Amino acid sequence: MSRKQKGASESKGGVPDFPSRETVLEFIRSSPAKVGKREIARAFDLRGDQRIMLKDMLRDLAEDGLIAKRRKRLRRRTELRPVMVLEVAGNDEAGELYAVPIDWEEVIEGPAPRVLMIPKAGRVPGIGDHVLSRIEPAEEAEGYEHTASPIRILPRERTRQLGIFRATGDKGGVIEPIDKKQLKEWSIPPGETKDAKDGDLIRFEITKEGRGRIASRARIMETLGHPEGERAISMIAIENQGIPTRFPPAIDDELAKLKKPAARGREDLRKIPLITIDPADAKDHDDAVWAAPDDDENNKGGFVVIVAIADVAHYVRPGSAIDKEALKRGNSVYFPDQVVPMLPEALSNDLCSLIEGQDRACLAVRMVFNRNGHKKSHRFMCGIMRSAAKLSYPEAQAAIDGRTNEKTSPLLEPVLKPLWTAYHALRKARDKRGPLELDLPERKIVLDDQGRVARLVTPERLDAHRLIEEFMIQANVAAAEALEAVKSPLLYRIHDAPSEEKLNALSEFLATISINMPKAGLVKPEQFNRILDQVGDTEFNELVNDVILRSQAQAEYSAKNLGHFGLNLRRYAHFTSPIRRYADLIVHRGLIRALNLGAGGLSDAEIEVLDETAEHISRAERRAMAAERETVDRLIAIHLSGQIGANFTGRISGVTRSGLFVRLMETGADGFIPASTLGQDFYIYSEADHAMIGERTGETFRLGDRVDVQLVEAHPLAGALRFKLISEGRYDLKLSRKKKHGATKMMAKKRIKGRRNKR
Repeated sequence: MSRKQKGASESKGGVPDFPSRETVLEFIRSSPAKVGKREIARAFDLRGDQRIMLKDMLRDLAEDGLIAKRRKRLRRRTELRPVMVLEVAGNDEAGELYAVPIDWEEVIEGPAPRVLMIPKAGRVPGIGDHVLSRIEPAEEAEGYEHTASPIRILPRERTRQLGIFRATGDKGGVIEPIDKKQLKEWSIPPGETKDAKDGDLIRFEITKEGRGRIASRARIMETLGHPEGERAISMIAIENQGIPTRFPPAIDDELAKLKKPAARGREDLRKIPLITIDPADAKDHDDAVWAAPDDDENNKGGFVVIVAIADVAHYVRPGSAIDKEALKRGNSVYFPDQVVPMLPEALSNDLCSLIEGQDRACLAVRMVFNRNGHKKSHRFMCGIMRSAAKLSYPEAQAAIDGRTNEKTSPLLEPVLKPLWTAYHALRKARDKRGPLELDLPERKIVLDDQGRVARLVTPERLDAHRLIEEFMIQANVAAAEALEAVKSPLLYRIHDAPSEEKLNALSEFLATISINMPKAGLVKPEQFNRILDQVGDTEFNELVNDVILRSQAQAEYSAKNLGHFGLNLRRYAHFTSPIRRYADLIVHRGLIRALNLGAGGLSDAEIEVLDETAEHISRAERRAMAAERETVDRLIAIHLSGQIGANFTGRISGVTRSGLFVRLMETGADGFIPASTLGQDFYIYSEADHAMIGERTGETFRLGDRVDVQLVEAHPLAGALRFKLISEGRYDLKLSRKKKHGATKMMAKKRIKGRRNKR
């Protein structure tokens, strides 16, 4: 095979194993930055022999005169090439993604053509993504001349942003940013407002000009409407993160044809009093539980536990319109004022919700545990169930604590007490296993009728929460074990051990508070737990919990098993929430196929792209977390914006060279203190100590320290707060040696420059 033939090879699924000449040329041509062999190899994840193949291909391209250093790029105007880089611009009227070429010269060539994006399983881009795409003529795409199939989602410098347009008297305006990292306002001259009205949420582009490619001006690309009313703040996050909100019309047609499954052919669980226990405001219920003593003479003191999960796979079949949209979303996104569901409400709140007193299809697992909480066996089944009761966490806990009501009183002896007894047995096994036990209470925002912050609460952590959590963990483990036993492909939920670099940094930090962390051998969660026990009743408790959390890897989905470090489990999969997580739906389909449980099993096409699906839903999860976090930041910033000049107590939640991040004790709001405003000394950043240390006085501000601050500035729609420090630092800390001996040459230069600026 010649080198040129090698470069064009593809897998049978149509996805290049190794990029073709055409694909590499397009990547080089469209890249905004300098491109070499290393950048190409990194973009296409090429390793080993593939890098040698790439070197050969680049030599061929150079010999053919298609690439050369400093050579200008040329192309024919008003023409879409077979492979191009597109930017996903938005959703059309039908809810489908469309994209436009990123390098289209609108002034010369006219408006950029809209191209219908046809995502493949596991390769679903979001709005704003740059996508290397294969372009084809549209055959049955109304309103489009071309369609695009993603080859690869490219990393890129973010140039498009969201902002609020503020009109000025000259018929122009300014853009008020909503990104706390980019707080610069941009002027829009008269005639370039694109009919944006005062207060409109707009998408704008920052253009870079000149030899240094310096950001010079902003251009309005799209007006998204006026963000007012209850959902204004979450709307900003939804648009900013490119989260799909509209279901395409094709889904309505499919929903109308859905039918509830017959009980025939399913295991009848309707006489078993399964119950749901959820937050009081939950609208969907995808898991139900039941427990009873095991009557097997060989398992005295043991328990039988059934976890029944909504059978979403019965309704959402691979390749259907509903399935494609669920994959695109990846998961439901939860805001204080609304939920953006993964599935249409007809499914999530009705057909797939385990509603009290109504027959529902389920996929259930029957697990048998011994008296010490160790699982002896499990069996999965497709069933039909009827929830005996819908309880909230506080309601179930109150009943166990002796405060029953009209609903829980008849459930106490036959249902609730066996559940709790089984949980206590499982708790023994959990404690022996030793998962990571971080104490990080979460605050919840409660809104008033106008969508404003009414109060912030920290919900009490109850045994009812722990019970459901432990039962779900056991069901998830059983799912992974069942699929592994028959060598079936599956999506694992993995959590890697902390990296050596992070462990070294953690060890250095713990040494500053006289805690030694063992360095020999593989680290285990129980080692962290012993450290947390040491500081449990000390002033360092919150600090150490936070630092240990920062040392952890991020959990994600993968078709390859790395185990779950935090839970201290060898294998783990997500099975229990298919209404709100696509990963769980994949696991359900895997079980149905592998165990011959009926229709709706995992398809061959899904198995082929399981790696890509894992990558996509991991990105979707991070996207959801970012949207939820920035919404909370904005709501709290709006809540505090009327209190400029007020004093608050907080803890230092982050330390960087540029300053301190502080989290307020009462509200959990995060704000920033620039290093230039700290004290009367020059402060040096110590990464090992997670601290800013006064060079002359030794005054120290360190991660976790309690401080008093004054609110001096608020950018509500960006969720950004700026504080002034009004309390003194500490002088009694054991500091790392290199910081005791003064600043480096680089720091000395910064100090001199800073003093000049103060003059």
